[in-house]
Amino acid sequence: MQYKILIVDDDTELLKMLRSYFEIRKFTVITAENGAEALEKVSLVPDLILLDINMPHIDGIEVCRRIRDQISCPIIFLTAKVEEQDRVNGLLSGGDDYILKPFSLKELDARIIAHLKREERHKAKSEFKFHGELMIDYSSKKVQLGDAYLELTKLEYDIIEFLSMNPGQVFDKERIYERLCGYDAEGDSRVITELVRRIRRKMAKHTENEYIETVWGMGYRWKN
Repeated sequence: MQYKILIVDDDTELLKMLRSYFEIRKFTVITAENGAEALEKVSLVPDLILLDINMPHIDGIEVCRRIRDQISCPIIFLTAKVEEQDRVNGLLSGGDDYILKPFSLKELDARIIAHLKREERHKAKSEFKFHGELMIDYSSKKVQLGDAYLELTKLEYDIIEFLSMNPGQVFDKERIYERLCGYDAEGDSRVITELVRRIRRKMAKHTENEYIETVWGMGYRWKN
């Protein structure tokens, strides 16, 4: 399968280098030099987006916020910043991963392939889970409570999917993050805390039942 990726960065030399590398790797490559151009080119339905955070006018986080409800493909942020809050903000905006500049092409390639393969496995699923008033459609990645579908970010849905497919098992925040994002998540566990809080808040609008249980000092588990 030939994958299509959208690469967004205001560094034109980096864009040229990445285009050349991934075209050699048999990807279809679309490029954009700013956030406004990226918003236009998402209509080409890429399989994955590489998105620079630090761009003028419309930065990468704002681009991600605007497109996340319309597109479900993995989004990997490219960033020169190393502050934890920048990484947290990027992931909470709907991103799936990030890689720091300067980066190794081999590592970037490996991250991209891991996310694309994970996405293929998600698409291959066709199961449903019913738990009282809750229904999870693993094929379309939708969660329904009663008559309402929850409006979830990709990572929020991924947490529900991971925990619900392993009911009763306790996972610490670092393990959940690593399972979802595919790499060592040391220092980023508070992202999971915030995402679980958001999931619970969205569920609480439609039910008094709590599906994700906190096991104090250990992590979270899906109630049987």
